[in-house]
Amino acid sequence: MIDNKLKKGLGRGLSSLLGDNTKIAKSNKILIKDIVRNKFQPRKNFDKDNLEELTNSIKEQGVIQPIVVRPSKSDDGKYEIIAGERRWLASQNAGLHEVPVVILDVDDVKSLEFAIVENVQRQDLNPIEEAQGYQKLIDDFNYNQDKLSKFIGKSRSYIANSLRLLSLPQEVLLMIEKGDLTAGHGRSLIGLNNASEIGKKIVKQRLSVRQAESLTKQFRDKKFKLVHKKDPNILDLQRALEEKTGLNVSITNKKNNSGNISFEYKDLEQLDKIIQTIKNNY
Repeated sequence: MIDNKLKKGLGRGLSSLLGDNTKIAKSNKILIKDIVRNKFQPRKNFDKDNLEELTNSIKEQGVIQPIVVRPSKSDDGKYEIIAGERRWLASQNAGLHEVPVVILDVDDVKSLEFAIVENVQRQDLNPIEEAQGYQKLIDDFNYNQDKLSKFIGKSRSYIANSLRLLSLPQEVLLMIEKGDLTAGHGRSLIGLNNASEIGKKIVKQRLSVRQAESLTKQFRDKKFKLVHKKDPNILDLQRALEEKTGLNVSITNKKNNSGNISFEYKDLEQLDKIIQTIKNNY
């Protein structure tokens, strides 16, 4: 049984993931060299200024909140970080040799869940790291978007939009990771063949998300028109019918040579002429 004081110290996000049957051991401090990075840690980038501020704080006050770890499966005598990697890095920078920890006995799924919850609640992950964390839960631990939504406490549309970012080109993903583009900018670029070039333009011109959406809409409209550009033979047939009937004619021919043909009439007399022509020939 985990005592309430310890659960409170872990924070609401982490304690909510702990079951009453979770094995836990208290340890005052362990050596920093005996701690290894969490292989499931979704966070790859740490803000240098924030890390420096935390380092200075630790130099003055020490590590106030313990680092949550579990025994390493690959390194005997080592402990893998579940939550608190930034504190671990800052403690090293501060010249500490040992840090306070809480040792949990949890599996890989819980370890990843802990890492994601801590980072999402603290808004420490950039949009790409967050999406990659969700994707890992889906790929490796049989999560779906509905289960993710309930677990993270975000709407299903939020999860879906987050995952959609991963379809962007690597160059655009890096722009978002570095903070040059926001997730909103990224979503406006999804599905465009020239997403990288437009992304650079958005960064260079410092466009807002709304401005970026207006810009990308131009390319989407252009792409739509290009996709539906008609075959010259169809256009010739269309013009011939227009000259013969005196009406505007539109012919759409699909790849399998099925399609439709439409005549635009301006009054009932023209409509009657079309109907009689069809009746007389069929």
